[in-house]
Amino acid sequence: MTRFMRVCVASLMLICALSACNSPPVRPHVQETTSQYVRNNAYSLLYQLLNEEKDVSKLRFIKRENENLKTLIKQVSAAAKAGASQLDEFAKRDPSLALDQFDLPPGEKQTRASISKAEEKDLLGNSGGKFELALILSQIDALNYASHLAKVAGQNDSQNERIVFLTNLSGEMKNFHDQLVARVKER
Repeated sequence: MTRFMRVCVASLMLICALSACNSPPVRPHVQETTSQYVRNNAYSLLYQLLNEEKDVSKLRFIKRENENLKTLIKQVSAAAKAGASQLDEFAKRDPSLALDQFDLPPGEKQTRASISKAEEKDLLGNSGGKFELALILSQIDALNYASHLAKVAGQNDSQNERIVFLTNLSGEMKNFHDQLVARVKER
């Protein structure tokens, strides 16, 4: 064997050894069922929405609404915060429960961003009755969506504790939704 060939063989062996050291760990592929996929997607969207809703009561620091509406919005924020916290806890106990599986198509993402920007403009750009109406309407949409996300997540879950929690959360969000719809009817 010539010196050139020995160098080539040694180099090739070194490259093979180094590439084996840097290869990613082999993890068994776990096939996610359709129900798990839907569950994780619904949980993720619900988690994101609850985290947004828990901050809605902070608007009271820059805007003034009537006392009854302020109380209701504080209740919505508290329920959203508790809900997001509970979803965190569920995910910590069950690694198969993903809270970051949004999988929205690009058009949906852009539409949501556009709606969010328009709602922000309505809320921050108005005061008095116009502000209250914009707040109520945005909350009606968010709470209706939260109620249905919780319902779908529960329908695709197999853990009884989580199903009960999601059923109760869905009902709570629906109750807040209905209270806000009643306010619109009063106007």
